[in-house]
Amino acid sequence: MNVRRLFIILSIFLSVLLGGISIFHPNALWGFIILGPLILLGFSDILQKKQTIKRNFPVIGQIRYFLEKIRPEIMQYFVETDTEGRPISRMFRSIIYQRSKKVNDTTPFGTQMDVYSAGYEWMDHSMFARKADTLDRHPRVLVGGPQCKQPYSASLLNISAMSYGSLSKNAVLALNKGAKLDNFAHNTGEGGLSSYHLEHGGDLIWQIGTGYFGCRNENGDFDAEKFKEKASLDNVKMIEIKISQGAKPGHGGILPAIKNTPEIAEIRGVKPNTAVHSPPSHSAFSTVIGLMEFIDNLKVLSGGKPIGFKMCIGKKQEFNDLCAAMIETGIKPDFITVDGGEGGTGAAPVEFSNSLGMPLRDGLSFVSDTLIKFGLKKDIKLIASGKIFTGFHIARVIALGADMVNSARGMMLAIGCIQALRCNNNTCPTGVATQNKALMKGLDVEDKAKRVSNFHHETLHAFIELVAAAGICKPEELTRSHINRRVSMNKVMTYDEIFPQHIQGN
Repeated sequence: MNVRRLFIILSIFLSVLLGGISIFHPNALWGFIILGPLILLGFSDILQKKQTIKRNFPVIGQIRYFLEKIRPEIMQYFVETDTEGRPISRMFRSIIYQRSKKVNDTTPFGTQMDVYSAGYEWMDHSMFARKADTLDRHPRVLVGGPQCKQPYSASLLNISAMSYGSLSKNAVLALNKGAKLDNFAHNTGEGGLSSYHLEHGGDLIWQIGTGYFGCRNENGDFDAEKFKEKASLDNVKMIEIKISQGAKPGHGGILPAIKNTPEIAEIRGVKPNTAVHSPPSHSAFSTVIGLMEFIDNLKVLSGGKPIGFKMCIGKKQEFNDLCAAMIETGIKPDFITVDGGEGGTGAAPVEFSNSLGMPLRDGLSFVSDTLIKFGLKKDIKLIASGKIFTGFHIARVIALGADMVNSARGMMLAIGCIQALRCNNNTCPTGVATQNKALMKGLDVEDKAKRVSNFHHETLHAFIELVAAAGICKPEELTRSHINRRVSMNKVMTYDEIFPQHIQGN
């Protein structure tokens, strides 16, 4: 006898039995308060045709779907170890929370990491370590090449691109106010400039994506006048052209219809309550020469502010062609942001997230070496973006050639993200990645802004302590020889060996 038939027989039997008992004991009818809903749920399961398990196992099958729904929480709170969680382990989540709250971030009893397993990395220290308090605790990087009229002195650590729309207004307000408090920059993401980016006066890196949100015409093409108007704002310190992003290179951004409120639609210049898909490539240019000319045009329109672009490395030859175009035209970007294929986002096809785009360290070392080979590195600042959570994460990308770094998920965790993995369905329980007003109301802007500021301050402090321990004075003195990786039980290689520099003349 199958479970479905057994459920029907038991439902009839128990209903008759309870009804019969109630003849002698009327209070027995209260049993239908429990039995009735279970019977209705079971027959609902049997009559529906979309889910076979619930149809074949009425009521019991519901347990399977409930457990599947809360599986991420079960894994995060009861199964995973401190070092095994994905995409961000509990160890790194905890240190971000601790530093954002300015509570004790030291660890007792030694590392939890397996220092003899392949992949373990460490940094060489010096027996002649320096005192950290004698070094610059808030290092800054001047962004702006010879063609830049308004160079920007940027913090070494800044907020990576995250759009209003993907994030709630309270999240944007908290991030921007946090940036203002500790004097660092906030990348707007490709969703356009909103009033929430401007309200607290934090420095902004305005990102221009393939959808040209905030500077587009009715056809979705670039509008020079709208760009000029916004680029002239005092808060806008740099402009970043998004060629591609790590989580979905070669794929346009996606804003689900449920997040595309009338307000967001007005900011972006699109129709409300519709899914917004950014094109995979730009309509303003289609060649490397065209990109250089577009950069030159933005330099003029912005009054000479730093202009750069962000990309995840794909075909290496295309980047070589870009460098050749810089030489040919004499036009150079002021900065290049290198995003890793491991980059985070609220919504991306799984094939793109898992299997497309060069990881950050591979891409960064290639870009740095290529710029040096073409003689361009001295005029172009490199920004690394992808899984930057600690001072060591900063150190290893600086050693590979980065001048400064951006962090997105680290900043999200600082304002309360718990890695619930609900960024793409508008049900973020912490109010960070949702447009649900009831949920976002729980995110207190004042408190979270302070936490963003704290995370930035404490992470840079930890990084400078590493620099001092290495016996050097400035971040730019870090080299690939400072970083080691265990590649097997009995073999260790430096980054010099793993990422050898091939910088012979072009």
